[in-house]
Amino acid sequence: MSEEITIDTQDLGEKIVKVLKTIYDPEIPVDIYELGLIYDVFVNEDFDVKILMTLTSPNCPVAESLPAEVEERVKSLDELKDVEVEITFDPPWTQELMSEEAKLELGLL
Repeated sequence: MSEEITIDTQDLGEKIVKVLKTIYDPEIPVDIYELGLIYDVFVNEDFDVKILMTLTSPNCPVAESLPAEVEERVKSLDELKDVEVEITFDPPWTQELMSEEAKLELGLL
């Protein structure tokens, strides 16, 4: 009888989100998670993570450094083996993707 190893992806997902909430867009005083820049976080059984994210605009000044920072910070979680960050502009980011908290912070509510 083989023993199945189950990973708590919910718990791991929450840890990843906590890390993402420590990363800020340099132009807006709101973290990238609350800004709605993170579209999806996938965790597989091998503890590999893929993060699908966008930027506020394709010519965002941190287009090079922000994805690398996200990858580096999330990789700091001991449970994870590999982290891949993929940038997409489909769908393009809009203010509607921001959380209520972010909108409040920026005076949009």
